[in-house]
Amino acid sequence: MQKVVKHRLDVWKEEPLYWQHMAAIENRVYASSIPRSLIELVKIRASQINKCAYCIDYHTGEALQFGESARRIFALSAWKESPLFTEVERIVLKMTEEVTNISQDGLSDDTYEKVKAHFTTSEIGDLIICISHINFLNRVGISTRTAAY
Repeated sequence: MQKVVKHRLDVWKEEPLYWQHMAAIENRVYASSIPRSLIELVKIRASQINKCAYCIDYHTGEALQFGESARRIFALSAWKESPLFTEVERIVLKMTEEVTNISQDGLSDDTYEKVKAHFTTSEIGDLIICISHINFLNRVGISTRTAAY
């Protein structure tokens, strides 16, 4: 039997200034030099870990719209075992998992050094903000039971 989840509230409607700030962060991340396809992979992967159905659905649609293949999205939860991801994508996905699961061990020195080999310090900042931003939105979505459809 399917569980019916009742939406609790719309925090963005209750206080639109919060959404304006969140949208500004998102716009800045999208304006960075990080490829949009990589941003969407980060958002989907963090949302999978956090089990945010709304964000998984939304960012999967965005990724498809920006040229990501369905095959790679299907394989994303098993990226470590999949040959479909580049070395750069793999290190960013590892970073995404470590930052999303920050209470476990944080962002490891090993992962950070590997990220530094591919990105400028500014881009690393953009990635950290991107990962943190989607984690924030996941937590709001899950706490308020934002509907996926």
